[in-house]
Amino acid sequence: MRFTVAIPTYNGALRLPRVLDALGRQRVPPGVSWEIIVVDNNSTDETAAVVAQYQAKFQANCQNDPAIAVALRYVMELRQGAAYGRQRAIAVALGDWVGFLDDDNVPDDDWVAAAVAFVRDRDRGGTVGAIASQIRGWYEVPPPPGFERIKAFLAIQERGDEPKRFDPAQGLLPPSAGLVVRRRAWIESVPEQLILGGRTATSMLTSEDLETLIYLQRRGWEIWYGPSLKIEHRISKNRLTREYLIPFFRGIGLTKYVIRMLRVPRSRRWLWVLLYGLSDLRRLIIHSWRYRRSLGRDVVADGEWMLYWSSFMSPWVMGRHLRKQGQILHDLSDSMKNSCVKGSDLGALNLEVGNAKNLDLKDLNLGSNLNNSTPHDSRDRGGPEAHG
Repeated sequence: MRFTVAIPTYNGALRLPRVLDALGRQRVPPGVSWEIIVVDNNSTDETAAVVAQYQAKFQANCQNDPAIAVALRYVMELRQGAAYGRQRAIAVALGDWVGFLDDDNVPDDDWVAAAVAFVRDRDRGGTVGAIASQIRGWYEVPPPPGFERIKAFLAIQERGDEPKRFDPAQGLLPPSAGLVVRRRAWIESVPEQLILGGRTATSMLTSEDLETLIYLQRRGWEIWYGPSLKIEHRISKNRLTREYLIPFFRGIGLTKYVIRMLRVPRSRRWLWVLLYGLSDLRRLIIHSWRYRRSLGRDVVADGEWMLYWSSFMSPWVMGRHLRKQGQILHDLSDSMKNSCVKGSDLGALNLEVGNAKNLDLKDLNLGSNLNNSTPHDSRDRGGPEAHG
């Protein structure tokens, strides 16, 4: 088996060493060749120099201990956005399987071995398209009260110790952090140009990873939760602030139209826009009443409120932009023929998912408040439970 670890990064010079050190401790099973690719998403810091230092270090380690031999490659992707970084990794990877790590994801020392073992144990029929890792959180500062309600949006995923298949009928999908993907499944299923590109310096739009996984499921590939694949997601203090979280939830909500409608046949989308809108409005009213005394002071409640409001507005905001740009949402059509997703499963209002030209908030002309973002950061994706 051939295995690739891909690390898309933007200005990750200070974060990459911890990830690369953890990868340098991996012990892979016999019969497995593997590599590491760092995809530089047009960084302006010393990312390239850091990778060069580790290339020399890994080469020296290889000579001293052949059991830990691994090639470290560096590639540049000038187009901003996590979607472009992942597409670049898939294009240049030599592995049959590609394991994605963000530059703040620290894998356990047996992560690669656990991924290989999971494939060998669960993929006897050749139907597994992706495997999600168990993700625990590490926090630079204590999270705010109520953080348990939103931690999945920051790619914290702990679903127990038993493997589980993500059922398309339930609508749950994992985040991209620690996601291991069959390269052939990606190439066969995922369009070269995604609708959602991921966050950049001017946009907090996210969910590009969920868009990718929907395409995999639509072609019938299974997506699994592999609890033996364990990583630590390091959450910096700035990502627990109001200044980060409110635009973050706004970006998740605004992408809901795209994520929801990709799972609905085009002929029925108008109906589900209406039904989802009513559901979002109901959630917004209930949430506003329940937290009426703490809104404006409770960052978690405020983030949830922004999620519901931007989800409600998503069809008008994103639909208008898609029409302006001449983009279309890919229909189920031929991909449904071989998919395990049935049309009757597609519209349920309890769907919880949670990634032409990629959408960018600066193109939406929604006012300066919607364009507030932290510097480009591809690490959080909105989590597996960006409520549908």
